[in-house]
Amino acid sequence: MSHFVSVAAGHIRDIFAGAIKRAPEARVVVIYDLESGLSQIVADGYREAVPDALCIDFAKTDAASILKLIDELSPGDVVVLVQSSSFRLNEFRIRIELYKRKLKAIEHVHLGRMSPDQYETWVETLAFDQAFLQHVGHGLKRELDAASTVKLIGKDTELVWEGGVEECKLNIGDYSGMENVGGTFPIGEVISEARDFTKLNGTIRIYAFAGEDFMVQFFEPFVATVVEGIIEPGPDAPQAFIDLVALIKASERPLVRELGIGLNRAITREKFLNDITAFERILGVHLSLGEKHGIFKKPGFNPAKTRFHVDVFPAFDRLEVDGKTVFDNTLDTNQILV
Repeated sequence: MSHFVSVAAGHIRDIFAGAIKRAPEARVVVIYDLESGLSQIVADGYREAVPDALCIDFAKTDAASILKLIDELSPGDVVVLVQSSSFRLNEFRIRIELYKRKLKAIEHVHLGRMSPDQYETWVETLAFDQAFLQHVGHGLKRELDAASTVKLIGKDTELVWEGGVEECKLNIGDYSGMENVGGTFPIGEVISEARDFTKLNGTIRIYAFAGEDFMVQFFEPFVATVVEGIIEPGPDAPQAFIDLVALIKASERPLVRELGIGLNRAITREKFLNDITAFERILGVHLSLGEKHGIFKKPGFNPAKTRFHVDVFPAFDRLEVDGKTVFDNTLDTNQILV
């Protein structure tokens, strides 16, 4: 465990210096639990990396004391949340309130979902791969923002976004010009969606998706068809996916909303993580099913009434933007070509 702590501490130092950009006078508060082996590793990593941090055991501290401490912090101070599940303080939405107070936030959630054999991979996801993340992140954004047609192409499938996609949002540890600093770590993602869902059509093969327990499930890649943004299981789809689409349909349309490009090179199909929040950063592409996608506001969608945002992971060979390959998934290295 001490090796993992030391590795985590090194990555945390890089995050504080390169992403969060902690000022010398800024206070740091780490709120943690000890309910999982991974949360203990991460909490100890923060102790080693930030020796002047105030560390608070969530289980041994009442909500009023935590809220009082947060109220006493100043803009630019840093709050870190290390959670085996997800902290609750009555109706107090912790990260939202931190941002309202102009505090910087680092959140690690659902650490209890990782099995011990995944601790090493999860710790490596914290590596702040700044040069890679920011070069390819901004490069993909530049290409996608200007795109007329985006294609996700597999050996026998092709999913096409005609009419382009929404202006991309970045989760790459570059908070320049942003109102809020920080977020949920691990990081590494370019996020968009179709401008016009009726112009999203084609087929994909899916190899993984999250179940109702938010744990990643793997399958032999199976076909799904998308017609005007709506997904339907193909003839070889497993019952679990058929049931998932039916569950979404009971409340809303099984719409393909998010187009996410993960950039975290520590995560692969072989070195995977159980928790969907972490696994979606895998170097590859993921899509979301259902009408819920809080990042993009569109007419006709009421965020208070949408329920489902289920990440699915397509097997693909390349991602094309106006005929140019920007992600070659058949190469061992240099997969992103921007």
